Formats: sequence, C-alpha cells, structure tokens
Amino acid sequence: MTTVAFIGLGNMGLPMSKNLLGADMSVRGFDLSADALDGLRGAGGEGFTSVGEAVRGADVVITMLPSGAIVKGVYESEDGVLANAKEGALLIDSSTIDVETARAVAEAAGQKGFEMVDAPVSGGVGGAAAGTLAFMVGGSDTAFERAKPVLEPMAGKIVHCGQSGNGQAAKVCNNMLLAISMIGVSEAFNLGRALGLDDQVFFDVASNASGQCWSLTSYCPVPGPVPTSPANNDYKPGFATALMLKDLKLAMQAVASVSANTPMGAKAAEIYTEMDDNGHGGVDFSGVLKHLTGAL
Repeated sequence: MTTVAFIGLGNMGLPMSKNLLGADMSVRGFDLSADALDGLRGAGGEGFTSVGEAVRGADVVITMLPSGAIVKGVYESEDGVLANAKEGALLIDSSTIDVETARAVAEAAGQKGFEMVDAPVSGGVGGAAAGTLAFMVGGSDTAFERAKPVLEPMAGKIVHCGQSGNGQAAKVCNNMLLAISMIGVSEAFNLGRALGLDDQVFFDVASNASGQCWSLTSYCPVPGPVPTSPANNDYKPGFATALMLKDLKLAMQAVASVSANTPMGAKAAEIYTEMDDNGHGGVDFSGVLKHLTGAL
C-alpha cells in the first residue's frame, strides 16, 4: 500500500486526501487546523502535529498550501519535507504559486536526491470532492510517470506540461484567460440587457455561435441558463474573487519576469483588484457582471 503524506488539509486538501483514502492509499496528514486533522482522522487517515512527523516514512509527499513563501518554508525548514522525507520519496506540490519559487524548490529537492513535480489544479472545491480535478504537471518524464498513479484518484485530467515550473506556468496562463473571458461574457450580457435582449435568448445565440466559451456555457454569469452556476446561488463561490485575484497577480508577476505583452490580462487584474478593494473578495468571480454595472 502506498503511504502518502498530505500537507495542507484545507478546502482543497482535505477532500483530495479523502479520495486517496478511497483508492486504498494510507494518508498521513498535517495542518495547522485541529478541525482539519479531525476531518482526516474521521475519514480513516492519520493526523500529525508537525510536517516532519507526517512525512517520515511516506512514499509520496503532497503539499497544498496558500503561497510560495509557505511552500518554500514547508520544504526547506529544519522540520520540513526535505529534511525528514525518506530516501526516494516522490514530492508533489499542488499549490498554486509563482513559477520562480516552484523551480527553486524543485532544484533544492533535486540537490537532496528527491524527484519532484509541481502539479497545480483546476476544478475548485467541487472538483476536489468529486475527484475530477485537472492537474497541470511540471517535472521530468520519470517524475511525471511516478506521480500519475497517485494523482489519478483525484483527477479527471492529468497533463504533463514539461519541465519543473511549467505546471505553474500553465495554471497562471489558464486562469488569466479565464478572468479575461469571464469579463468579456459579462460585458456582452450587460450590453445585451441594455439593448433589450433577454438573457436566455442571448445565451441560446452565443452558446451556439462564435462567442461560445467555458465562461458562458459552464459558468454563466447570469442567473437562469446554467442552473449549476454561482449566479443562481447569489454568487456564492465557487471560485472567489480573492482567489482569482491571487492567480492574476501571479500571472502579472510572470509577465514582468519575461516582459510579455498582456494588456487584457493587466486590465483583468485591475478590474478584479477594484472588486476586491470594494469588499467583494468573497463573491464568486463571475459576480464581475454586477461589479461592471455598479450593482455590486
């Protein structure tokens, strides 16, 4: 039986770890929250009060943490992963962090003799619970092949994106595109309303025409056409504006590092910053439809 140490049992990490337990893996977890540890224990895992204790003896270490600085600390501290993981353990970081930190931590792991992949996810809390996350994986071919059977119980799709850090690169590019497309869909609905178009009529046209996209057909920002979208639940997340803004900031950091030209990405970051500054960071990011009209 594969033993997995799972570091970070928050809204994403806990359901992900439960899917590993459901695949007959042994899970040893660590989180700062006692409730999170109790949740893992209740599902059949073991909870530990330090990173070092959790990773000792584990075949695989998975981290799901809020920032690059925390990831770096968890891996490189005295009580961290690199100092306590057993020889030959595979390391998987599923946090969403900056590309530079992801590559630096992978290099530090390699210097200690560990194989590591960065494997950020798309799919949100619902995908974590359902085991249908999309994993974007950066790392060597051999590390990717080792990671696949561990990721599969949590995944609907697993894509090898290339070298270390490329999983994070794919994630920030995807979410920048998502932010831009959601703003575009929202502007189109707002204009349609101003011109007297019914929301459902415009949806029926655009969803079968060249304007079709995921932000329209799977996550529609107006109530009605897509019953499962947050627009039908008072814009409760979903994927909160604050999290979208975090990803956009990472994208803009990446843009600056390579001097890319992304004017629409920059404008999206500006719009979501305004939304967050106005106190709406906890609103689903599709609530930008209301923000653009001043109704939020």
